Amino acid sequence: MEYTQLGRTGLKVSRLVLGTMNFGPQTDEPNSHAIMDAALDAGLNFFDTANVYGWGENKGRTEEIIGSWFAQGDGRRDKTVLATKVYGNMTVDGEPVWPNHDRLSALNIRRGVEASLKRLRTDYIDVYQFHHIDRLTPFDEIWQAVDVLIQQGKILYAGSSNFPGYKIAQANEAAARRGMVGLVSEQCLYNLAERRAEMEVIPAAQDYGLGVIPWSPLHGGLLGGVIKKEVEGGRRASGRAADALADPAARARIQAYEDLLDKHGLAPGEAALAWLLTRPGVTGPIVGPRTPEQLDGALRALELELSDEVLAGLDEIFPGPGPSPEAFAW
Repeated sequence: MEYTQLGRTGLKVSRLVLGTMNFGPQTDEPNSHAIMDAALDAGLNFFDTANVYGWGENKGRTEEIIGSWFAQGDGRRDKTVLATKVYGNMTVDGEPVWPNHDRLSALNIRRGVEASLKRLRTDYIDVYQFHHIDRLTPFDEIWQAVDVLIQQGKILYAGSSNFPGYKIAQANEAAARRGMVGLVSEQCLYNLAERRAEMEVIPAAQDYGLGVIPWSPLHGGLLGGVIKKEVEGGRRASGRAADALADPAARARIQAYEDLLDKHGLAPGEAALAWLLTRPGVTGPIVGPRTPEQLDGALRALELELSDEVLAGLDEIFPGPGPSPEAFAW
């Protein structure tokens, strides 16, 4: 396993991040525990979750599954760098949301931390992430709440998720005025098929010393060999992948992508992860395996070196926006 610093911090994390969103909704507790054990055995030490995972009537269930895994002991918690998130309400879908039970007010941040700690069966969270920007709460209030939690030892670092570049700048400038470290990571949508983060988010993260943690590295399965799976196994795409393939031009790009990797004997999903590992500023992509076998495939990406020819071919099929601001300024 390769490790790197998380942004400008001294915290060492694996170059793959274990995403746990499937734990509960799609993967039962015993298999979730098996995946986490396999990840730790492979040296993957960075686990990501969120308070709302479990969804619907089961919000918080994913954190509970992680908590029951920590409770088994044997150094599981000490070996894990744990990241979770706050923002969304924890009310069962369809029921009214009580005021101050969502977003990033000091009250909801405090409430969110205490509830997550109980579900996770731990006394601290390594990286506490804001799941979305809050247009109603000033950063001075957010950082005041974070400062209290750091002083209490309940969180160690703060990170963001789905922040635009200007909000990363605002957040860290506000933190600097208070003499605080500020955001240390940004978790954003970033993959071969969705490269808009290169325009503003990643440059801002690099300038402010945030580690970039891409989510949906296969773009909802679109980059995982979806056309070949349709042809060979009759498995039809769903969700984001199905929406993209409905566009003939997008389908042609994915076909060209799969043909390129087939020519070089590469598995599409592994190549998409390996590409992200070559990108400036990227700490490690989040992989969300539903089975131990899917985790094995993700781990193989760490050993994959993409040739200059493959990298050039991928850029031709999925051109990025170009350097900022030249890409949009002229």
